[in-house]
Amino acid sequence: MAEKVQPVFPIEGDIVHARDGMVHSNGITVIAIIKAPSGSQLTVNGIQATEQNGTFKAPLNLTKYRNIIEIQEQQTGETLQYPVYWASKFAGGYRLSIDDNIRFMQDIAEHVNTYNSIFDNPFLKNLKRLHDQYEIRVHLNMFYQSEQGDFNLSEFPEKFATEWAAQRHWIRLSFHAYQEFPDAPYKHASFETVKKDCDLVQAEIKRISTEALMGPVTTVHWGEVNLEGSRALRAAGYKGQLGYFNVDDNLPPVSYYLDVDKRRHMKKRFIWKDEQEDIIFIRSSVVLDVKTKEEIIPFLESYRKTSGLPPYADFLIHEQYFYPDYKAYQPDYFEKIETAVQWAQQNGYHPAFLEECIFS
Repeated sequence: MAEKVQPVFPIEGDIVHARDGMVHSNGITVIAIIKAPSGSQLTVNGIQATEQNGTFKAPLNLTKYRNIIEIQEQQTGETLQYPVYWASKFAGGYRLSIDDNIRFMQDIAEHVNTYNSIFDNPFLKNLKRLHDQYEIRVHLNMFYQSEQGDFNLSEFPEKFATEWAAQRHWIRLSFHAYQEFPDAPYKHASFETVKKDCDLVQAEIKRISTEALMGPVTTVHWGEVNLEGSRALRAAGYKGQLGYFNVDDNLPPVSYYLDVDKRRHMKKRFIWKDEQEDIIFIRSSVVLDVKTKEEIIPFLESYRKTSGLPPYADFLIHEQYFYPDYKAYQPDYFEKIETAVQWAQQNGYHPAFLEECIFS
């Protein structure tokens, strides 16, 4: 049956959200779409599907987070079963995610005797300003070591642990990579290599913030690992793994181990779960540092013409562009972030961590 009957929407591992159908008190109703030979007699969870030129449709009620879909061919009795998820809180959330973080940690460590707060650091001070004004949620993906090798997270003082923990309502810290170079360091790495570096960073996050800022989502450096690498991240607790999932263009894939078909699905859906690996993949909406400030809103608005606005808006940027001594310094760094945040608010999005939106 699997060769003849092909679910189009939702497919196995799809995570359905409020923009996919009609939300009601018991869950959501979406229209299941299936490709099958003309003349087939299909039911979807017991509901007769209607046919139009080999495309079959039926209303589908999803009432739980994890739902089993059963498609049955009435003439043969053959069935196809697979899981689909209903994430009632996914649509409408947004966050700021920042990759390649290490420099602000080094600055705080170097000023441990003069800084009374982590927010004496200019980078974090600006993030707090945006949080105070817009209540943004910020996810910081951390390097273990600086590019020059003159600082690593083990040197960060515990003096600020209580203050870090007090920011748990709006800051998350997670593993990104050991250091910035080489590019795509885990593309062909073993489970053991990825897990070792991940454990190293996580141990320091726990020491620095007493676990209060840790969560089940991360973005690995360059978004490139093989299946064993993603399994290592999952073993470390990262059930959600974010990337770009570029396809049909000349951009880096940033898509973990997903093949072309799954990347195309991610490009359209923004979210999908690999049921076998128990990993949820999430697509970022925009990389702010590759856009000029003037390009950000037109780029986000362009989604309306393709797959529709992102159900959840992830705004991604890299730390190093904030600093005047960086070769690609962007003096309007925080203006770019604020532009994206204002667009989100004007379009009905609210601040929310991914962990609040994709696991229930």
